[in-house]
Amino acid sequence: MKKFNHFLCIAVLTLFSTAIYAQSTIKGKIIDGDMNSPLPGANIVVKGTTTGATTNFDGNFTLTAESNSGEIVISYVGYVTQTVPYSGNTDLGTITLLSSNVGLDEIMIVASVAVDRKTPVAVSTVKAADIELKLGTQEFPEILKSTPGVYVTRQGGGYGDSRINLRGFNSENVAVMINGVPVNDMENGAVYWSNWAGLGDVTSTMQVQRGLGASKVAVASVGGTINIITKTTDAEKGGNIMSSIANDGYLKYGMTYSTGLNDNGFAATVSASKISGDGYVDGTEFSGYNYFVSLSQQINDAHRLSFTAFGAQQQHGQRFNRSTIAELKDTDSGPQKANKDWGYKNGEVYHQSYNFYHKPQMSLNHLWNINDESALSTAFYASFGSGGGRRDEGSKIGSDEYRIGSTGLTPIDFDKVIAENRANGVNGSSDIISSSRNSHEWYGILSTYKNRINDNLTISGGFDGRYYIGSHWYEVDDLLGGEFFLDNETDTFAFGKPLQVGDKYNKDYDGVVNRYGLFGQAEYQVTEAINVFVAADVSNSNYKQREYMNNTIVGSRESEAVNFTGYGIKGGGNYNLDMNNNVFVNVGYFSKAPFLDDVFLDEDGIIPNEDAVNEKVFSAELGYGFRGEKLSANVNVYYTQWLDKSLGGSIGTGEDLFFYNLQGIDALHQGIEIDFRYRAFENLTITGMASLGDWQWKSNVTSDIRDQSGDIIDVVEVYAEDLKVGDVAQTTFALGVDYKLAAKSNVFVDYNFAGDNYSSYDVTNRGSSDLPDVWELPDFGLFDAGIRHTFEMGSFDATLMGKINNVFNTEYVSDANDLDGTASAAQVYFGPGRTYSVGLKVNF
Repeated sequence: MKKFNHFLCIAVLTLFSTAIYAQSTIKGKIIDGDMNSPLPGANIVVKGTTTGATTNFDGNFTLTAESNSGEIVISYVGYVTQTVPYSGNTDLGTITLLSSNVGLDEIMIVASVAVDRKTPVAVSTVKAADIELKLGTQEFPEILKSTPGVYVTRQGGGYGDSRINLRGFNSENVAVMINGVPVNDMENGAVYWSNWAGLGDVTSTMQVQRGLGASKVAVASVGGTINIITKTTDAEKGGNIMSSIANDGYLKYGMTYSTGLNDNGFAATVSASKISGDGYVDGTEFSGYNYFVSLSQQINDAHRLSFTAFGAQQQHGQRFNRSTIAELKDTDSGPQKANKDWGYKNGEVYHQSYNFYHKPQMSLNHLWNINDESALSTAFYASFGSGGGRRDEGSKIGSDEYRIGSTGLTPIDFDKVIAENRANGVNGSSDIISSSRNSHEWYGILSTYKNRINDNLTISGGFDGRYYIGSHWYEVDDLLGGEFFLDNETDTFAFGKPLQVGDKYNKDYDGVVNRYGLFGQAEYQVTEAINVFVAADVSNSNYKQREYMNNTIVGSRESEAVNFTGYGIKGGGNYNLDMNNNVFVNVGYFSKAPFLDDVFLDEDGIIPNEDAVNEKVFSAELGYGFRGEKLSANVNVYYTQWLDKSLGGSIGTGEDLFFYNLQGIDALHQGIEIDFRYRAFENLTITGMASLGDWQWKSNVTSDIRDQSGDIIDVVEVYAEDLKVGDVAQTTFALGVDYKLAAKSNVFVDYNFAGDNYSSYDVTNRGSSDLPDVWELPDFGLFDAGIRHTFEMGSFDATLMGKINNVFNTEYVSDANDLDGTASAAQVYFGPGRTYSVGLKVNF
């Protein structure tokens, strides 16, 4: 027996020592093949096991395997998965993950993606994995709400009706680009996110460049640049099917398939999805289709062509009109859901405010690798938009007397309006439903040449040309039981005519924009640690307006062309103090042409505004970055002067319609931004940011008021000096915790705070120096939580995701319009309460 025990002890010790001996330590560094920079968060798993690790901020990883030899699998969303063998303790050195997309090179040249510790700008990057994890049923811009300097709201809460502000500037002054192609409206600079509702499905990387940015287009932005890089064509064959459900009847399903790159250099990827739901807010039902197509052909070693087309056809009810806090709280639905812009017609839901639009965008990209040092990337793009927003004519729809049940925010009784219209007989409809229709054609070319002169100097430059024509008119949609409708605007061709469904009235005009410019940049690597750049651009904006409805115009119905020349210059440098610390500085000045809407104040006129001038912007920024094994952090201080801002508008209606154009309005936007990412343990990551802004108007101004003939009839004086910029939270904080349950499974909790938020206001109503300050919205903080679990479903990889937004159902005002400086009179939107979503994606 003693001999047996002795033998057993020897056997156990032998097996134990063998197990210890069989263990292997594997280490290496993973970098991004597109930007040659570390790729934090990449997954490394020992093949055939659940043993894994992830890379840190420098792209480094260390992994202990239970076997002496085998293979590790390295993966990251948007990159080609690599399998690497190991034997014993192994240092794999630097491993480059290549993008899984064919045709990305030409887009990266045009799109001007900033490189960490090299490009001297304040930048935040969100990759596809984070978008997939955190977007859920949120609006696409909301993925950026934890980014410094960003404030995002859903406004009325309709599908795609969200807005985004960057460093206190609205979207009209933030350049939004998709694959380097600008998408801001050519007439007023606005961005309508409902047109891009499918971007969450196909975005590879989204980068926010705050301030001057690194974008290579001929027209600069004031607040910054949002650069969205979509998928191109997958190099590997395969695809996925997905479906998700959420609160209030939300349903989405779709599929993606890629042929992979064949021997002839051709690859194709297609993606499509359908989405529908009742909407969180009452009366905001929606439906839409999203699609994406990418084709790539490698012609030879020097030339490649790629074609991309995507769009989102959608329609949705809206909460357009704001209400007071008291009105919203005195409802059965509650302030977060209540909406007075819908009702019932013949027993079915019918909307007073409704939006429908389809704006496909197509681009043909050509990459010419001239030689090892130089390349020319050219994008030819086109967009054709069509749709509109519902309007109502008359005084009945929306009034208290025409609502179901009690007065206030109860649904509209459209049947009562129909009955009275029918009773009018030969007098026609007193109230109708119409739509403000908008369609456009937009063509452009963006060509960028890049040449690496030597190891230190790289130059780039190119041409940015765009042609746009937008058509705008009112159209009768629904006579609501009547036989016809009479337009009451005496200066239109429709006046006095019995209008039927489909007839135009009130307005019918085209806005025409030609914009072209040149840009150039030189980047010089002074030493291994110091990188500097200088960039300049010059552009011309040519505006015309054509008028088809105004019966007071005699002769030509096309305005003279009005030209504005803009220019800009910026420069900066980055200094890597050591492997961990870097500082950067940038400074710039540019002169920016006004928008067409500021050049032609009268939609129905062809007389340009003689007072319109370029806006001027001066901006400077100082930044510091730290990159350590566990901690990554940034601190940015910025100062932006906005000079000669133009603000045009109108007063009154009909024959008593008058126009003003405020010139010389100055503003100062300054602040400090801090963000960090701390890897406390192997499986626990903490992120955070703080943004402290001080954004104020800095001047009092006067403006002439002109009649429709252009004659001066009065003067308006505006007292705006030291007023806080409204409609945006000037103080924001965020804190997030992400815990890895396994190599490809994790849970997260995010907290976002918004404060120092002043209501929006009409600056032209500040006609007295003793007016009260505008109302300051109450501060609020929101918690979001989610989980992602990846598992095998037979022979397929599957990912299950769940997300809860506003976990504690916090009640808060997100947007407000000031009337007299008090909360009781302010017209507001409440943000959404608690929402949830659950989604499943299966890869094949």
